[in-house]
Amino acid sequence: MTNERTVTVDGLRKLAKDDWDTWYGTLIRAFGGVPEADEERELWNSLTEFDRSVGVWDGDECVGTAGAFTFGLTVPGGASVPAAGVTMVSVAATHRRRGVLTSMMRRQLDDIRSWGEPLAVLTASEPAIYGRFGYGTAAFSLDAEIDTSRVTLSTPEGTDDVRVRYAAPAEVAEECRAVYDRLVPGRPGMLRTPPGWERVPLLDPESDRDGASPLQCVVARRDGETVGYARFRVKPGWGTAGPDGTVLLSDLAALDPAADAALWRFLAGIDLTSTLVVRRRPVDEAWQYLVSDIRRCRPSLRDWLYVRLVDVGAALAQRTYQAPVDVVFEVEDAFCPWNAGRWRLTGDTKGASCERTTDAADLALSVRELGAAYLGGVSLAALGAAGRVRELRGGALAEAAVGFGAVGGVAPWLPFGF
Repeated sequence: MTNERTVTVDGLRKLAKDDWDTWYGTLIRAFGGVPEADEERELWNSLTEFDRSVGVWDGDECVGTAGAFTFGLTVPGGASVPAAGVTMVSVAATHRRRGVLTSMMRRQLDDIRSWGEPLAVLTASEPAIYGRFGYGTAAFSLDAEIDTSRVTLSTPEGTDDVRVRYAAPAEVAEECRAVYDRLVPGRPGMLRTPPGWERVPLLDPESDRDGASPLQCVVARRDGETVGYARFRVKPGWGTAGPDGTVLLSDLAALDPAADAALWRFLAGIDLTSTLVVRRRPVDEAWQYLVSDIRRCRPSLRDWLYVRLVDVGAALAQRTYQAPVDVVFEVEDAFCPWNAGRWRLTGDTKGASCERTTDAADLALSVRELGAAYLGGVSLAALGAAGRVRELRGGALAEAAVGFGAVGGVAPWLPFGF
């Protein structure tokens, strides 16, 4: 029992520029209180979208923060769909269980709907939090620690035609961005970002290096064209048997298999190193099938991108389906009741429509399951096996699961956090 008053909508307001330092300080404290480098703090200040950010105030004290970036999210079929990138969410430890987070999530989803954006996306520091607000785990990522002293790579034809050369990260930023932009339509989960975000992969405060080098970059070129790049750091190490440094991959992108293999071969062969650490890579990335011994790469899976359908009809109509679908969903959505009820989805590889209907439902599920399955990385059939999707018409689950599958067999992937 507590007599502390609830802090809710009365203390909730849009973020003013003059309040940013206090607001951001609340966020930093909630994540441990370790100060950021000036360059990092300045970057996030410049990227904050004030008209899309809110704070909760208890008198003069900021006790809650939340923001939303303006993104375009690639969905199956290649369309870029407006999506709010939910970010910088925190609640002061002194104000837990007093309605602060719920009030911010309520305001934020109402705002996103009013902006005409059918999707909200986030990465979760604590996965258990966001399911109750309708977010589902839609894409996973792969971590690995590759023992490059014992693992070899077999490379495809044409790899030797690709030249890999060092370059100053800032000097080739535009070339690298052009490669990234060409890849965005081809993989669900990738993001189109507003101006200013080109600075994010170049952020390199010394405080974040943990003994590793400043950010390094190589570009892959063929016939004068840039076809890939990798950004990384090297952490030197020396053991009793000699050098055992670590390569820490930050970012890698390539336009074709040969360029991709050339970059991985380079990273695995850097002098005086014996380990290549990769984090948050696509779960279907090709390097896994080039290595001689996957066990010595110690792969591990982690949850990464969470998706929330803010407008069920608009969101489902924006993507395509790898097999024809004609299914009526009975959708539960207590937090955004405008989504609740029956929706008929009809679609194929060319397009889709999703409209309200009074027809009998074929499948019953919550908006959280629709978010999980939306990008094709989580199977509706698997969710059904877990009891989270109920089949009301025989065969409907299998039909829908095939249609919702990854178009072209490409797994969804979020290329960077936000």
